[in-house]
Amino acid sequence: GLKIILSDANVPGEGEHKIMDYIRKQRAQPDHDPNTHHVLCGADADLIMLGLATHETHFTIIREEFLPNKERPCDICQIMGHEMKDCTGLQSERDINRTPPPPGAETQFIFVRLNVLKEYLAKELDMPNLPFKYDFERVIDDWVFMCFFVGNDFLPHLPSLEIRENAIDRLVTLYKKCVYKTKGYLTDSGSVTVDRVELIMTDLGYAEDEIFRQRKVTEDRFKERNKRMKMQKEREQRPNFDQMNKSQFAPTPLGRGITPQAIQNPRQEAAHFRMLGSNQQQSQQHNSNNDNNRRGQKRKADEPLTPASVEEPETPDEVRLWEDGFKDRYYESKFDVAPQNMKFRQTVAWEYVRGLCWVLKYYYQGCASWEWYFPYHYAPFASDFKALSNVNTHFERGTPFKPLQQLMGVFPAASRNHVPPAFAELMVDPKSPIIDFYPIDFHIDLNGKKFAWQGVALLPFVDEKRLFKATDPKVPLLTREERLRNENGLARLYLSPGPDAYKMVKGLYNGSVDYEREVPILADCMRGLIIPTVENVPQDGVLPSPIPGLHPVCENKVLTMKYLDPQYADDFIYPARKLEGARDQPKVLGANEGPVIGFGQRTNRAGLGSAGHRMMNHYTGNSRGGGGGGGGGGGGRNDYNNFSRGGNSSNNSGFNSSSSYGNNNSQNSQSNNSYSNNSNSGLANRGGSASGGANLSAFEQLSSRINQYQQQVMSEINRNASSSGMMLPNPFANQIPYDYNSRERQNSGGGYQGRGGFQQNRGGRNNFGGNQFGQRNQGGQRFNNNFNNGGGGGNRFGQNNSGGNRYNNNRRNF
Repeated sequence: GLKIILSDANVPGEGEHKIMDYIRKQRAQPDHDPNTHHVLCGADADLIMLGLATHETHFTIIREEFLPNKERPCDICQIMGHEMKDCTGLQSERDINRTPPPPGAETQFIFVRLNVLKEYLAKELDMPNLPFKYDFERVIDDWVFMCFFVGNDFLPHLPSLEIRENAIDRLVTLYKKCVYKTKGYLTDSGSVTVDRVELIMTDLGYAEDEIFRQRKVTEDRFKERNKRMKMQKEREQRPNFDQMNKSQFAPTPLGRGITPQAIQNPRQEAAHFRMLGSNQQQSQQHNSNNDNNRRGQKRKADEPLTPASVEEPETPDEVRLWEDGFKDRYYESKFDVAPQNMKFRQTVAWEYVRGLCWVLKYYYQGCASWEWYFPYHYAPFASDFKALSNVNTHFERGTPFKPLQQLMGVFPAASRNHVPPAFAELMVDPKSPIIDFYPIDFHIDLNGKKFAWQGVALLPFVDEKRLFKATDPKVPLLTREERLRNENGLARLYLSPGPDAYKMVKGLYNGSVDYEREVPILADCMRGLIIPTVENVPQDGVLPSPIPGLHPVCENKVLTMKYLDPQYADDFIYPARKLEGARDQPKVLGANEGPVIGFGQRTNRAGLGSAGHRMMNHYTGNSRGGGGGGGGGGGGRNDYNNFSRGGNSSNNSGFNSSSSYGNNNSQNSQSNNSYSNNSNSGLANRGGSASGGANLSAFEQLSSRINQYQQQVMSEINRNASSSGMMLPNPFANQIPYDYNSRERQNSGGGYQGRGGFQQNRGGRNNFGGNQFGQRNQGGQRFNNNFNNGGGGGNRFGQNNSGGNRYNNNRRNF
């Protein structure tokens, strides 16, 4: 049968936390099914953290799909295309001009499966070689705790941690670094080890200066980009006078004419023209009156035709976090405290840590105190978290507010119609003892943000003692219904026919019922306590409708009773762990799938850079030999008198091949390339496509050495050819001019035909034709900006010789 628990405003607590209390207390029962499936519906991001905190293996959150910037009709005229504040009222004839509603779209839902999220977290939070036993469930608790630093419903986020700046990733990195020093986890079933938290905050404090400076750089770039885009948009909106002056029969380039847009709403378009016609006479008369009023007045020559858009000036940032001394300015501006008052900074930091402990207990054990609140509008800096072992983490539970008192503590004076008149008077009466709780005007500190809704509302904190003292004398003035609204009560349990519990409850109501006696109940593995209530409608009875006009419910079958969760001792600790017997769901992620950041995946693969590879090769004896003549990238400035450096020295017995030199890399065209060789020196001179002949003298010594290496390589080639009977190609053959339109090039260096040593690739990339002598030789490797290093020109025979090493843009190895 169906069981429904209703916990309304008369039961203290937030709705999602009431559900978490229910789950915690049910799973603490010895006969609880560890494979119970939980489905929670809501759009609050806290639900994800709360679901993780349960450690249940089958937990799904359903939320409606949010479509940003979805167009909505005006609330006044129901016409699309403008907001209510911009409505002119011309479309008031709704029967004629009403926009037909868009076709009803089925509401889409997003299913957040926490088992998949845990798979991502397992990859992200993997920490090998820990000095203690790795427990993924404990790591999840620490991750939930670290998310509190970025902001939650009870604490402001730290100034150095912004969610849009990947603050959670930063904290995870610090956590994975510091956990080897902490020798343990940060949390345990809702309790915080503050000494270990201090280590992470200390490391974050070291990076605060750079975080603020980098934030300023990013914001300046963003503003400059918006400025450029605005100027570009203004240029595009200027009239094209050249096109306007042309004849209507003049040809228009494709894609540059004005394409009329299709009518999206014919009824709205027709209504628009009807309204223009009906208001034309009024508009002409209005314009005539304006002209008459202007007669006799001197018109300004520089008067704009349309009013310029007025931009609100930016609020000056007096803290300037990106400049030295920001901490002094921060506390002086935000807290109105002298910079020398270091004790106050410690007080704020300690109270913040105390708040973190309260929030974690709230998530894992329930409300630790109904009286605690963070008494400041702003958070401290991470570098202020010092001596945290002295923080008092003990809380007095206290008692919750009554419903009407709670409303008086959160409602502004404009919402006073939602409280009884006797209480509402306290919000507006100038002589009210708590009138200062309800200011009509208050300051909103943007605190570095752009929009008011992102700022900090500087409202006064409500003193509960003063609030109770002011409202208690008003309680006798409440009506009976209002007094019932103001009482803390219990949840209601509704049972439909089916389970054995239904028969038991039915028997309670049929016999002599004690309406104050708590009765244990077990209904399909759901345990708790029930109390019969006079609100119950007898079986087959009639339930009158509380809403006028609706039919009553006849032959009622549902039984109603008050409900309490299973009761535990005050010092009972709900275990934050996966229950024994819980079965994990099948894995969804593949071995190479990882967290997605933006539009790309993060693989977390480690790798060495070019410098690391060179060092490793140096010490392991695998230094890469002399690279071949380099096919370079197209264009760009070159080193050494506008010549592109073409080579890299070989290792012990490796040989350097020749390379082409030319001004501005002109020998590297986007189609087939032309090279020339002068005196077999490996330098492109006046006769080649490269234009570096005037500066040839700067490389005479280098050219001579390259020439010697070429001769040695050729002699070795000939020796290998004669001994093996093979026809080996000449690696220097393509340094003669060849036809741009031909891919077949004549080899003149070795006396035989074949494709040249340079092989054309797309986009001007060239690989030097590597040759195999005894063992594998890699021809070339792909590098940045479509550049390839040459390989296989001069080779270390009998060895595995890769091409040239990795260099910067517009440089080639030889």
